[in-house]
Amino acid sequence: MADKLKDPNTLGFLEAAVKISHTSPDIPAEVQRSVKEHIMRHTRLQRQTTEPASSTRHTSFKRHLPRQMHVSSMDYGNELPPAAEQPTSIGRIKPELYKQKSVDGDEAKTEAKTCGKINFSLRYDYENETLIVHILKAFDLPAKDFCGSSDPYVKIYLLPDRKCKLQTRVYRKTLNPTFDENFHFPVPYEELADRKLHLSVFDFDRFSRHDMIGEVILDNLFEASDLSQETSIWKDIQYATSVSTALLPGLLEDLQFWI
Repeated sequence: MADKLKDPNTLGFLEAAVKISHTSPDIPAEVQRSVKEHIMRHTRLQRQTTEPASSTRHTSFKRHLPRQMHVSSMDYGNELPPAAEQPTSIGRIKPELYKQKSVDGDEAKTEAKTCGKINFSLRYDYENETLIVHILKAFDLPAKDFCGSSDPYVKIYLLPDRKCKLQTRVYRKTLNPTFDENFHFPVPYEELADRKLHLSVFDFDRFSRHDMIGEVILDNLFEASDLSQETSIWKDIQYATSVSTALLPGLLEDLQFWI
């Protein structure tokens, strides 16, 4: 026990020095240095005991960080990468294609309008149960021959009847013919709702088959009035290069007659 008190490196020596400090003001220099070093080491140990908490939080943060990195760098294996990361032309809108379609549509509309207009009127004769179609005139027809003119005429059908084929006279070398001709179709008034008026405009050709200029189909005969009075109607002549399927047999017979 006495040896421990004399050894300056033992805890007993330090405790004795502390006790002496309470009773004796003259403390040896070695004891003072030893006490200071002990206090400094003790302070460092206290600081080290508080560091693991911070280290634990840091380690916890590091634990979460690799998980986030792992998600962002996920291995897809044989699967394809997300669509956003794979550049492709599928699904992209190409404005030039739609623009071309629009232009083509405009050209078709322009061709339809270049066929001109036709003016006619309808009236129903209740006493004789007859529909009277008055072909008045046509305007701004396209030229069909080399001299820049046409020889137009109009064929009239009251569908679905294809046997009754009525037509105007041929008007020579004009693009604005005035027909002023009446045509009568015997039909009961009750059947008018199921009938359609079909006008086909042709260019007469003496040496070959007649060229079709265009057509007008009036689906509703009561479109303008109740037919009790004559009503004038203007319609655009729709561009056509061949006859309607419903009229094909009758028109072929008529073309053979003219040829």
